[in-house]
Amino acid sequence: MDTFLFTPQMKLADLIHTDYKLLLLLPRFGLNLGFGEKSVQECCKQNGISDTLFTMICNVYAFSYYLPGEKELNQVDIKQLILYLQRSHSYYLNNRIQIIQHQLTTISEKGAVKQRHILDRFFEEYKKEVVKHFEYEENTVFPYVLNIEQDAAKAGYSIESFEENHTNIEEKLNDLKNIIIKYLPGTELLSEKTDILFNIFSLEEDLNKHALIEDKILIPLVQKQERHHDK
Repeated sequence: MDTFLFTPQMKLADLIHTDYKLLLLLPRFGLNLGFGEKSVQECCKQNGISDTLFTMICNVYAFSYYLPGEKELNQVDIKQLILYLQRSHSYYLNNRIQIIQHQLTTISEKGAVKQRHILDRFFEEYKKEVVKHFEYEENTVFPYVLNIEQDAAKAGYSIESFEENHTNIEEKLNDLKNIIIKYLPGTELLSEKTDILFNIFSLEEDLNKHALIEDKILIPLVQKQERHHDK
């Protein structure tokens, strides 16, 4: 049986019905709801978006067995990919992490002083790590990627440096999950703890996909441009 994947010819509404989590990608591409019966291709064209890139990202998020091939990668607009990654950073920092921190504050305020201190300190350290990670990409990696496309790459730097130091910022989220699941008293705030755990699991999954996009789409694209630039 052929593997099912999204294509630009499919209706955008059908993608959302297939995997509702794709709703979270729409604002990162500047797309809004209310697209009626339009196809992905029509919606993307109307908004100046690469339908190849959009369906590629949707396939990465929806199907664990999917990785883009060389033919697909050759069609990717790097500038649009960078814009998508930048919007993702803003989304994580200004939306998902803020929501989890607010939920964590509600839980910690009603916990013991020792537990509150551990939770607050742990999450603040996590936020600092995320901000540092994103700032490096925004200030060093992304400008380099955009410059190499213009044959003006920064001397002494290559995407290999990013690949070697590409840390997984979702690891500490796993530790936070374990603190809440294993060590917080289970007799109070069960609903609040369940809600925050769902949000942490969801963010962790999203960040894994984000890292996959950088590792399997961004890095191979830049490596190809570096080879071309060095000729």
